[in-house]
Amino acid sequence: MEIGKKIRQLRMAKALTQEELANRCDLSKGFISQVERDLTSPSISTLVDILDSLGTNLKHFFNDEEDEKIVFTGEDAFGIKDEELLYSIDWIVPNAQKNSMEPIMLTLEPGGRYKEEEPHEGEEFGYVLTGTVEIHLGARRHRAKKGECFYYKAKSNHYISNYGKGIAKVLWISTPPYF
Repeated sequence: MEIGKKIRQLRMAKALTQEELANRCDLSKGFISQVERDLTSPSISTLVDILDSLGTNLKHFFNDEEDEKIVFTGEDAFGIKDEELLYSIDWIVPNAQKNSMEPIMLTLEPGGRYKEEEPHEGEEFGYVLTGTVEIHLGARRHRAKKGECFYYKAKSNHYISNYGKGIAKVLWISTPPYF
């Protein structure tokens, strides 16, 4: 771990100059400069003072947990296909079911439909990327075409069907995860 580099990043994130940080810690600007360039190492007590001045502590400073993955590619996705109902689902964010929301890519063949779901806690959102879909909410039906979106609370039986003659693709998000 490059302690100096990490201290410098924290200092800059707080918009402090080396002199301002040094004054807060009762150290010299030259010492802070040497620490940031890894030319010297502070004692534990001095490091604690520096970190306190930067709004953190030893535990958080030395926590080397891997950064959370932010960008996902097609290689990260995995899916299933239902030949009977003529749909496929691609989970585009792996392990999203452990998060607050779960996005999927739903592809419906002409005449295809997603399985009917029972009422559940939460909300669902979809953005139609291609085609035209029909959203079935209990006895009600709503149509959405390419470029349109839908949003509902999952308080009744519901499913989506392909209303058009071509393939329909929907970016569908459920919160909490339900797929």
